[in-house]
Amino acid sequence: MPATIIQSNPTPFLRKPVDPVTLDIIENALRNARVEMDATLVRTAMSPGIREQGDAFPLIADHEGRMIVGQFGSFIGGFLSGYDGTIEEGDMFFLSDPYSVEGAISHSNDWLVLLPVFSGGRLLAYTAMFGHMSDIGGKVPGSMPIDATSIFQEGVRIPPVKIYRKGEYNEEVVKLALHQSRTPGWCAADLNALIASCRVASRRLIEMGERFGIDHYVSATEELLARNHRAMETLIGQAVSEEPVSFEDYICDDGLGYGPYKIKCTMWRDGDKVILDFAGTDPQSAASINFYLNENMFKMFFGIYMIMIFDPQILFNDGFYDLIEVRIPKGSLLKPVFPAALSGRTHALGRIFDILGGLLGQKTPQFLNAAGFSSSPHLFYAGTDRKGEWFQLFQIGFGGVPGRPLGDGPDGHSLWPGFTNVPNEFLERYFPLIIERYETVPDSGGPGLHRGGNGIIMTYRFLEPGVIAIHDDRWFVPPWGVNGGLPGERARKILVKADGTEAIVGNKVEDIEVEAGDMLHFITWGGGGWGDPFDRDPAIVAREIRQGLLTVEGARRYGVVIAADGSVDAAATDALRTTMRSDRGAIEIFDFGPGIEALRAACETETGLPAPIQPRWAEHRLAAE
Repeated sequence: MPATIIQSNPTPFLRKPVDPVTLDIIENALRNARVEMDATLVRTAMSPGIREQGDAFPLIADHEGRMIVGQFGSFIGGFLSGYDGTIEEGDMFFLSDPYSVEGAISHSNDWLVLLPVFSGGRLLAYTAMFGHMSDIGGKVPGSMPIDATSIFQEGVRIPPVKIYRKGEYNEEVVKLALHQSRTPGWCAADLNALIASCRVASRRLIEMGERFGIDHYVSATEELLARNHRAMETLIGQAVSEEPVSFEDYICDDGLGYGPYKIKCTMWRDGDKVILDFAGTDPQSAASINFYLNENMFKMFFGIYMIMIFDPQILFNDGFYDLIEVRIPKGSLLKPVFPAALSGRTHALGRIFDILGGLLGQKTPQFLNAAGFSSSPHLFYAGTDRKGEWFQLFQIGFGGVPGRPLGDGPDGHSLWPGFTNVPNEFLERYFPLIIERYETVPDSGGPGLHRGGNGIIMTYRFLEPGVIAIHDDRWFVPPWGVNGGLPGERARKILVKADGTEAIVGNKVEDIEVEAGDMLHFITWGGGGWGDPFDRDPAIVAREIRQGLLTVEGARRYGVVIAADGSVDAAATDALRTTMRSDRGAIEIFDFGPGIEALRAACETETGLPAPIQPRWAEHRLAAE
């Protein structure tokens, strides 16, 4: 039964003409309100994940729940269809269960606050913010067990509840949620930050309604949605063919020894509508790498990608959703059946962006990006220090951003909008560790006319005994290159014990015990290259050697020969490039590197770790019935 909206003034909004200047003012005021939400959040939150890295996502929607400004598209439709209570003035909602909102939040660590905004007794809009909580209970510190086989192992699940009911604060439900956490202080502060962000935006929307008139404000939001619809309709007609195109990529493993897991999508245009069909995607995993992909969220991913590639001036919002149909098979990796575990969904979430690039670039390779969004590598470090105090770190690392049509991919950067790294000074001040190294990994970015961004090596020296966990991907299947560009290097992790012994450890592991003096080399992947590496200016190659981004040996992958004095040997470079071009043959759009079987063969040799074994689905997945 859908939600019931109670308004003291149910008068329908009237459509009013909005002149271009007023529309522009309202559009930019909405953008500013969204920025103010972010600013309020980071100034109020306490956890490093939100305060330092910005792992939170704002939303301002219209009275029907359609996103006007934000990042991930609106989940409000899923909330409204699944919530069977009332929505009244003074209410504010709180939830974290992905299954209760059709996957709009994708794991239970994301706490969501949703505020209906009323003005003059009428529902004017919604504001919402969700952010990643550092710990919500469950079987491991950080509440993201990569080896979980059920969502019940991943901490507290909060169904949609009213944190405020007609203006009255529901303190008991907050106490209950915080009681599950190993870091209740952080969670309390972060939850208050989410609430404050929504209230700030609510005030701005009410002010806009009062300034321009409620009906004029609503009419402006309708026009912003309609304008986006018109723009996307044109882009879709230009960029999407009626002939189906398919693309597939892989998650390396599931942390239980099985993989790689295939994600496949086929795209075609039927009239004005784009069809995106994930038939052929592998069944859900028994472990936590499942990603409950919300259809509206994926529509927004598609729209953002289209807009950023073809016309970045367009304000992306939900206005184009009826132009896209998303089909996801039930029981697949992207639509798992309850109670499938979801906490490790980041790897599939990241891979979706690489797949979008591979789909949309086949018709227009000149706009194609290489692969490298890939994942958000996580490190967890927890324990009790010598003072008897609990410490717990959750940190998101970054790899190399892929090469692009307009230039090189940044080194050690994030493709998440607005994400930043945790400053090393912050880590060393608040956690018992020292950052021994934080630098780029030379040659790890895929060679190309535009180089893929290098990964980074971050070396942690632990000062207290504890346990660590690592969640990363692209350690087995590399990020691919395009238009002649080569794949990036794969990720790896090396643990050096205090006695000097070294061991390569897995990229999805839990509960590794460390002692004081142990070091972890956390090495991330490089982005794929874009374009023919033999067309790259040799002077740029030589400069990047001086900068530590390439080595002399790595320069030869560009066909560049470096003399003893560090200058380019022009004659030798011309000769080498001629030979390498001849040996290479025709350039393909995609370069995926070695095939899966070749990767399996190389895995044990390179790492000493067993290659993932493809699951036998009848035995190793949850039943989809």
